This record gives sequence, structure tokens and C-alpha cells, in this order.
Amino acid sequence: MTEVLRRGRASLAFSFFAQGAAFALLVTRIPAIQDGYGVSDALLPAFLAAVPVLAGVGSVATEQLVKRVPASVLLRWSQPVVLLALVGVGAGDAMVQLAIALGVFGLAVGALDASMNMLGVSLQRSYGRSIMLSFHAAYSLGGIVGASLAWAGAHWHLALWVSYLPVVVLLLPAVLVGSRWYVDGDGGAGAVEAVKPGDGGGVVFKLLLPLCLVMTFAYIGDSTVSNWSAKYLQDVLGSSEQLATVPYNVYMVTTLVGRAIGDFGVRRFGAVVVVRLGALMAAVGFAVVAGASGAWVGMGGFTLVGLGLCVLVPQTFAAAGRLFPGASDAAIARLNVFNYVGFLVGSPLVGALGDAWSYRGAMVVPMVLVLVTLVYARSFAAQPDRYGGGHERPRTADVGRGSNGL
Repeated sequence: MTEVLRRGRASLAFSFFAQGAAFALLVTRIPAIQDGYGVSDALLPAFLAAVPVLAGVGSVATEQLVKRVPASVLLRWSQPVVLLALVGVGAGDAMVQLAIALGVFGLAVGALDASMNMLGVSLQRSYGRSIMLSFHAAYSLGGIVGASLAWAGAHWHLALWVSYLPVVVLLLPAVLVGSRWYVDGDGGAGAVEAVKPGDGGGVVFKLLLPLCLVMTFAYIGDSTVSNWSAKYLQDVLGSSEQLATVPYNVYMVTTLVGRAIGDFGVRRFGAVVVVRLGALMAAVGFAVVAGASGAWVGMGGFTLVGLGLCVLVPQTFAAAGRLFPGASDAAIARLNVFNYVGFLVGSPLVGALGDAWSYRGAMVVPMVLVLVTLVYARSFAAQPDRYGGGHERPRTADVGRGSNGL
């Protein structure tokens, strides 16, 4: 059984890596996509907003689908759809083709994100110790690789499909082969019973709401860095155009580092302590950014933000699994929707405040929202500390259910 879990963990980590690379390849080439399809500045926000909205729809649909189909099956087939949709984005030349490709991408990403985290929470339960951050570290590594490949494509003036196709050709067969070793838990079966109409559905969401708020606040912070760090450094702190590209790259690297070591912190000190420290560090980072006197101080602030925020999202998914051990699939699917809510709200909120007030003042908003996480920190210790470290003992029902019958 140990070998089954090891293979399941490795294959799932590769799935996170592939998704990180695919998403980075899409978002970092938005200017090229806009130019290639002739999308106006007025129409571009509608295209960009459609992806997280449809991803939320895909996540909600996944909650229903896992009652009938194992999460491993949904992940096995949604990931190839995401990769093929990425090629579709790069290969078209008409606006309708872009709309269809982005629509498919969004729906499939919602199913993919939800099912990946379902399997991650299930594996963590089977291991009996914190491993969730390691999966998200693989996602961050994929994002760094994807962003680097996108930079190379832009530097060499490659057509989008030329940039995307080799990556998909490599990743597609790899994720299909790796999907043979996904390991399912019992979250889907439990979810049917736990959220049946009239018996706990409202209670589940009421208990889940603090985690939903934390997820939203974390992604508001993340989208602030992703979308505004370069503009902030250049327009507010007076950096060069080249230097303004550095904070996001540093942010991604610090996110990878923080997640790579974060599981050790959770095992040693518990999830509540790690989440509190992460929220405080991210808030301090935003405060440094808001008050920065120059570009290098601002970059230091964004670095602190990355080290702090990186632990919040993985631990939020893990906490949902602990809150509802028999209904973790349903809880994670609902929680995942607030990933996209934060993404949708964050960038427009900061932009509107920056235009109406000041961008320094706008940076205070994610700082305050991240600090609100401290109010809900106890939600990350959902289960009594019965077995040490705040984690549940591995259950044999979880361990033996490989998606390929192992």
C-alpha cells in the first residue's frame, strides 16, 4: 500500500506541475493573444472574466459529478482538455474560435482544479501528515517553467501555436500515463450522504464559509501581485521597464520555496500557526509595498507577500478536508469556486481604487483582507488534535483505492 501511495503522490504532483505550466503559458501571453485576434482593450476584460466564471461553473458541476464518477477519472480527462484548449487558443485566427477555446479552457480548468485538490486532500488523509503544500509547490514550479517558456516564445517572436504545441505534445501523453496511478479516497461517496437535500447542506456551507472567505482574500492578494506589481513598480516607484518585470518572477520563486518547506512547518507547529504566520507576513509585505520609497524596497515587500500568501490556499483546501472528512469532495468543490471569486474581484478592485484614489492606498486593501484571515485561523484546526499535529490518522478505506484498481 505504501508503494501505491507513493506512486499516487508522484503522479498527482506531476498533474499539478502540468496545470501550473499550462496556466502560466496562457496568462503570460495575453498581450500576444489580444494582438493575434485583434481583441480591443474594451473587449479584453470580458474575455478574461469569462475564464474564471466558467471555471466556477466547472467546479460546481464537479461537485455533482463526483457523486457518480471518481475524482481521478474527472482529473484524467479534464487535464487533456485543458491542454488541447490551450493549443486551440494559440491556433485560431477568428474571435469566435478564441471564445470557444477560452470557454472550453475555463470549464475544464474548474473541473481540473477541483478534482486535483480532492485527490490531494484524500492522499494527505491517507498519509496521516501534511503533504498538501508539496502539491502546490509543484504547481508553482510548473508556473515558473511555463512563464519562462512564454518569455522565450515572446523573445523569439514565435507564433502562439508554435510556443504551445511542443509543450502540449510533451505533457499530454505524460499526464495520461501518470493518471494510471492516481489514488482515490472516499470523499465522493461520503459527499453524497453529507450534503443530501434537507440534511446538512446549509450546515456544511455555514461551516465552510470562513474558509471560503480566506480563499477569496488570498486570491485577491495573489491577483494584486500578478496584475499590478509591474505597473506599481514602474509608475509609482519609478523603476525601469525591465526591473518592473522582476517582482512577479520573484513572487513565483518565493511561492515555490515557501510551499516546498511549508509542510514541515505544519507538521512541527500545526496548520493554525502556519496560517497565522503566513497571513501576518503577507500583510507586512503589502504594508512595505504601500509605503516603499523605491523599487528595491517594493520588491522586498512583494517577496514577503509571496512567502506569506503561498501557504494559505493549500492549507484552506486541507482544512476543508478535515472539517468534512466524509464529505471532502463536496466541500472542496464549493471552496474552489471562491478561488475564482477572488481572482475576479482582486484585479478590478485594485485598479478602480488606484484610479480613483491612489495605488499606494489600493495596496492597503489586500493587506487588510489578508489580516482578516487571522479572525478565521481556528477554522484550520477543524478536527481535535487526536493523533498529533492536528492531522487525522490514515484510514485503510482511503489507502487501497487506486484509480486503476490497485
